[in-house]
Amino acid sequence: MRKLFLITLALTATQALSKNTVPPSSPELITKGQAVYKANCAVCHGDTGDGNGPAGSALQPKARNFISEKFKFGSKPEQVFKLIATGSKNTSMASFQHLPEPDRWAVTYYVLSLKKK
Repeated sequence: MRKLFLITLALTATQALSKNTVPPSSPELITKGQAVYKANCAVCHGDTGDGNGPAGSALQPKARNFISEKFKFGSKPEQVFKLIATGSKNTSMASFQHLPEPDRWAVTYYVLSLKKK
């Protein structure tokens, strides 16, 4: 019985860790993120990430400029990923939870790649 409990505990811990694992960035992931961004984000944030998309000018507050503005809720990948998944209250930033998780990670890294160093 104790052995079964320990196996169950180990499996549960492994599953919890895998769900919270931040994948590493890669050129392939950023390229995939660019395609996801163009299909879902560019209308507000602009093709280049400057916040000047066709719908962005009508938004209050204005869409974030990923090139030059500070990330409001943090610039760590897991913080950007969470914002993409949940959206931002009292703004036009909607939840993109409907996107598959790999796509959300891809767009996370693409958006982070736009920031001027």
